[in-house]
Amino acid sequence: MTARGRGSAAQRAVAAAALAVACCCIAGCGVSAATYYVGDGNGWSLSSASWPNGKQFHAGDVLVFRYMTWMHNVVAVGEDGYNGCTTPAGSRTYTSGSDSITLARGDNRFICTRYGHCYFGMKMVVNAV
Repeated sequence: MTARGRGSAAQRAVAAAALAVACCCIAGCGVSAATYYVGDGNGWSLSSASWPNGKQFHAGDVLVFRYMTWMHNVVAVGEDGYNGCTTPAGSRTYTSGSDSITLARGDNRFICTRYGHCYFGMKMVVNAV
């Protein structure tokens, strides 16, 4: 006796499994970005440079910088801006006091440009894999 219809049970099972895998991948398989609060309870401050140590970050994770707006800001810079404590053209400056920044793959560099804080060490590199 031969199978009739649009395919055998085995073919339908393979198609159903492929559909399930595709749906899982589209939905992200339940994996979501993590949210981190920079400096934990201390917020974005002069002591934040070592805050990323020991943490594993991924592209798409979100950093929330909390700080007093009259005292600090957050500037996303490249390597030159980080090393020189400068704000090159095209750098994004955040000033809300509660800034959410999504990490890109690789090194993400941040500095504070208020009151010379960057020169006193208020800068941070976060590497996202």
